Amino acid sequence: MNRYRYARVASCTPTVRLADPAANASAIISALEEASTRHTDIMVFPELSVTGYTCADLFGQSVLREKTVSALEEIARATEGLATVCVAGAPLERNNRLYNCAVVIANGRIEGVVPKSFLPNYGEFYEKRWFSSGHNTDGTIEVGGNMVPFGTGMIFTCRSSGGGSGDFRFGIEICEDLWVPEPPSTRLALAGADVILNLSATDELIGKHEYLVNLIKNQSARCRAAYVYASAGLGESSTDLAFSGNGIIAENGSLLAESRRFSLEPQTVFADIDIEALRNDRMHFSSFSDNINPEQEVRGCREITIATPENDFELEYRKINPYPFLDPDPGKLQARCDEISSIQAWGLMQRLRATGCRKAVVGISGGLDSTLALLVTVKAFDMLGLDRKGVTGITMPGFGTTGRTHRNAVTLMERLGVTDMEISIAKAVSSHFEDIGQDPAKHDVTYENSQARERTQILMDIANKENAMVIGTGDLSELALGWCTYNGDQMSMYAVNTSVPKTLVRYLVEGYARNTDDEALRKTLTDVTETPVSPELLPADADGNITQVTEDLVGPYELHDFFLHAMLRHGFGPEKILMLACIAFDGKYDRATIQHWLRTFYRRFFSQQFKRSCMPDGVKVGSICLSPRGDWRMPSDATSSLWLKQLDQ
Repeated sequence: MNRYRYARVASCTPTVRLADPAANASAIISALEEASTRHTDIMVFPELSVTGYTCADLFGQSVLREKTVSALEEIARATEGLATVCVAGAPLERNNRLYNCAVVIANGRIEGVVPKSFLPNYGEFYEKRWFSSGHNTDGTIEVGGNMVPFGTGMIFTCRSSGGGSGDFRFGIEICEDLWVPEPPSTRLALAGADVILNLSATDELIGKHEYLVNLIKNQSARCRAAYVYASAGLGESSTDLAFSGNGIIAENGSLLAESRRFSLEPQTVFADIDIEALRNDRMHFSSFSDNINPEQEVRGCREITIATPENDFELEYRKINPYPFLDPDPGKLQARCDEISSIQAWGLMQRLRATGCRKAVVGISGGLDSTLALLVTVKAFDMLGLDRKGVTGITMPGFGTTGRTHRNAVTLMERLGVTDMEISIAKAVSSHFEDIGQDPAKHDVTYENSQARERTQILMDIANKENAMVIGTGDLSELALGWCTYNGDQMSMYAVNTSVPKTLVRYLVEGYARNTDDEALRKTLTDVTETPVSPELLPADADGNITQVTEDLVGPYELHDFFLHAMLRHGFGPEKILMLACIAFDGKYDRATIQHWLRTFYRRFFSQQFKRSCMPDGVKVGSICLSPRGDWRMPSDATSSLWLKQLDQ
């Protein structure tokens, strides 16, 4: 495991020679040696990979069983000096019974043997003809004259001999074990296994592969673990079955790697598993630990410690999504946009129903956030069957409003069929400046925030006048950075974008643009997504262009959204976030730039908590929300010094 708490795992499907343990051992050793050069922590092979799964009644032949033990000893000798733990399948005898086993081999010896718990005895599979169930067995087994730990309740802990990067734990189940109502992996995960290994021999049937992948993903999600699956392939008997070689690696519900099936060559897939993220997830979701039976916790699982060498490596077998709030599959764009906007509109619809309110007021700037808020509000009114004219959109040009954003605001209101109003704030703010002695030529925070608060006052007063509800437009990214005016645009009666980060806001508006049949609306929405993000509180330049670009001041939102997701969703520290961001944005931002904006993120995130402590209600749409009533509770007086110190180091 490397210093960032990633474990490198591999699933290998070698070509087997049926009933030839020596040849299969050679293939396994060759794969292990290659994996070791790639700093692999664990490599798992298919069920009964030392003999081949389809040997059938040949398992009853003593010569095959004897040569199987010899092959395991050969593999053990080969692992001496290798960084990789080997987990291979073999038939082994114990107390006059034959078991279908997973054999854990490392450091030149066999570390443990896990028997299969649940044996299929239906359709094309008749394992009970040859093997005994190992369910709930515990003890030792003799392999080649050595007594080795044996049983189903074992957790293998890989601990660095140098003690530098901590440890990680894995547990094992075999093929059919996964398909039962309560798989052994559930108990193993509750007992602390971060990674579940499955040695399998799955035949191919129509539609079975898709079912299998979903089964593995779902079990990894339920166990909040990584799941490494290796299944039999080329070389197995095709008398009645076809084995295509499934190598599948999932982590907490996500598919990380998958081999190519029906290959004439051996197949190996690798993945870098985030042990820290898995453990943080288990701590965060208390329902996971609530599943632990007190009696089981006392009895526990037997722990086998495997000393492993320092195995530091750079992430190579893991994709780091620079946009963690967006679905990486472009084919799912429209479906995801529809789902998110429906959640937003549903929350607002319920608030309107509960209060008996039939009107809404939205401040329309022509920017991304207010555009999305207006689209969601209109959708909520459509859900309720209310006239869109009950939605009042108000554009409030000020000292920094440009012609581009003003045109977009007006067009949006016209095309969506809402009641539109225009109220300039220039006169009221100028009068306010005179009242408080503010020099209009001094473009400081007072100059900016006075405009924001004047706009909020107008919205609130119009809402009172019309018996309406003010719909907030601020998004998750702005709340995280505190990029909003306290008692200004920070406040509303219901905030529909409160858990939608800026990168997702743009994604959603683009989705609306693609989905509309109104060409004028589509063009306007597209232009909104292409307009620089700005509060437009400072005067435009001589050509009427925006001078106050938000991302020039606080940093790129795509970086901040990445930081926010890594910090809140996974609990990562600055060092790891910096490393991940450098990988995700390689070629776009250099390390110094990322580090600079990460420092800005921490500084602002901590200092601006007081704004989030009194944020208005708003529906949660994703895994991260900063509402003080649920997802994020933080003292406003907390210091960021620990985080900034680690970042500086």
